[in-house]
Amino acid sequence: MKNDKKYRLSFTKKAKELVSQMTLEEKVYLMSGQIDLEKELPTILAPTVESHYNNFPYPAGGNDRLNVPKVLFCDGPRGVVCKQSTCFPVTMARGATFDTELEEEVGEVIGKEIRAHKGNFFGGVCINLPYNPGWGRSQEVYGEDSFHLGQMGKALVKGVQKHNVIACIKHYAFNSMENARFKVSVETDKRTEREVFLSHFKECIDAGAAAVMSSYNLYQGKHCGHNKYLLTDVLKKEWDFDGFIVSDFVWGIRDTVEAANAGLDIEMCNTAFYGEKLVKAVRDGLVPESVIDDAALRIVRTVLAFTSQKDTQEYPIRLVSCKEHTDLALKVAEKSMTLIQNRNRTLPFSKEKTKKLAVIGRLANESNTGDKGSSNVFPQYLVTPLQGLKSLLMGSEVLFDDGNDPKKAAFLAKTCDAVVIIAGYNHKDEGEYVVDSKDSGLVIGGDRKESLGLHKKDISLIKAVGKANKNTAVVLVGGNMILINEWKDHVPSILMSYYSGMEGGTAIAKTLFGDVNPGGKLPFVIPLSEKDVPAVAWESDHQEYGYYHGYAKLDKENKACCVPYGFGLSYTDFSISGYRLETDADSLKAYCTVRNIGYTEGDEVIQLYIGFSNSGCDLPVKKLLGFKRVTLKPGQSKEVGIICDFDRLKHYDPEKGTWQLDKMEYEAYLGTSSDIKDLSMMKFNVV
Repeated sequence: MKNDKKYRLSFTKKAKELVSQMTLEEKVYLMSGQIDLEKELPTILAPTVESHYNNFPYPAGGNDRLNVPKVLFCDGPRGVVCKQSTCFPVTMARGATFDTELEEEVGEVIGKEIRAHKGNFFGGVCINLPYNPGWGRSQEVYGEDSFHLGQMGKALVKGVQKHNVIACIKHYAFNSMENARFKVSVETDKRTEREVFLSHFKECIDAGAAAVMSSYNLYQGKHCGHNKYLLTDVLKKEWDFDGFIVSDFVWGIRDTVEAANAGLDIEMCNTAFYGEKLVKAVRDGLVPESVIDDAALRIVRTVLAFTSQKDTQEYPIRLVSCKEHTDLALKVAEKSMTLIQNRNRTLPFSKEKTKKLAVIGRLANESNTGDKGSSNVFPQYLVTPLQGLKSLLMGSEVLFDDGNDPKKAAFLAKTCDAVVIIAGYNHKDEGEYVVDSKDSGLVIGGDRKESLGLHKKDISLIKAVGKANKNTAVVLVGGNMILINEWKDHVPSILMSYYSGMEGGTAIAKTLFGDVNPGGKLPFVIPLSEKDVPAVAWESDHQEYGYYHGYAKLDKENKACCVPYGFGLSYTDFSISGYRLETDADSLKAYCTVRNIGYTEGDEVIQLYIGFSNSGCDLPVKKLLGFKRVTLKPGQSKEVGIICDFDRLKHYDPEKGTWQLDKMEYEAYLGTSSDIKDLSMMKFNVV
């Protein structure tokens, strides 16, 4: 299935011919979302399973006279928002798999279900970088690291576009504050801009992403939907992007002339500033018709490329949430489970010895797939943690307590063979900033302004229950880093489950009781204190993003972390040996041999970090530039090879506007997390 740039450009001639036959009004119509917002608003404000935001593909453009198909938009980073579709774990959970092949499979399922819903456009490749882990929508992205974001994002792009669905990356750019997203102006220096915040967008463009969505926020004082530097100078000219740019919905642009002249191709999902206003702006000489022609060409060319190709299969509606797709949702949830702590090998619990299990915490019995904003998916069914545990332990007594009274919960815990505490967040704590229609005026979601740790009542619960029963595991639910230092010593085991989708309860239960061996890795660092993350004023009009955040910031400041980036335990043990490097003129190849020395099959993720200690430029102590997940049976070993092109070692020179490669000795760190204790260091030269 072709979906690359070269193939799309082969439609340029035909697209030009079609555009040349269009009137100005027809060309502008191509640039216009067609949703009647007044009619659609009730379904957005008061969603139901039968009627909700993006319940059907939202149309834009098209030309019936010349047989140019419409753009048919479907949202949803965790699955297709339309109707009742397969609900995968959130993107952050999928980031924890560190498995690009698996993410490409997710992309294929999403592409198939969009086609089954009669759509042709996926607006859910979200790759913004969370500068601070409190960002409410960070559950929609893969993690804190730019390289990792780019690798996982392009895997999703490839999978979606295999099925002739246009993949749209978003939100371009610097969108990692939710509460102030409509007003905040983000400021950065040029190196931070290029190396930290734009590099993963370019990775996905180079991989063939055919569409881009602009973001609500401002960059350097200019709305991103009006930002000619970002949209035209960088994206279309410097990166040679051949596709089209859509606005974020409703408030994505604020001015007809500015947006059009900046290179914003389609106003979504309704028309407020384009349409007749844009036609008039052209007639008045405020927008050159050549700008309209370029947008029209990009739209027609891209749509033709994706709708003209013969499909390799049919896409009947029965594909949506079919067993094959829900089985993949379960597999992804299982692969994402991240074991943070497991003292005395408390996990996995024994099915035979657990005759009586206490499941404690309100989230254990709650349908909780993440936030309730534009990424909300309505699955045909959902397995809660409590349901998953009851199904797995059919012959045991499984007792539930909501945890509101820690003393009562502790009393129950004392009577049980094992205890599972489900603690963390739901859509009220973090997510897209929306008003709850059931409680008019109540704002839900948004950024985590109060704390990056658990609610105080959850901490009290964990301490009380952990004291009452030493055979206790805490399962964390949330979309990004949760501080654990205050309570981690009160329980032996901690499992990070993220928001794990429609089959999440099944995956949690199977992991706790050993049917699944956890192999996920944290796609973020857990610091010791909130003071160790960059400060963000969540309601501010202005916010500066610095060069360092996450594990790179802690490395640079020589600060210890609580749990390192890329860390995750297993129920088996691995040995790593045979470290070696090879270099040629263009790349580094790092190798090691991984052996499963335990008694159960398990997964390990080998990670390659590069160090820059000899550079005269301010660079990270080390940064991730490669990873590979492997599955090994007991006694099995495998050599893992990771390639790093030297282009990835370059840093941006803002004075010259070019990328520079230092000819020097570098450090290559190979191992299982960003912690130096988990890495073996070797050196190599670039000459």
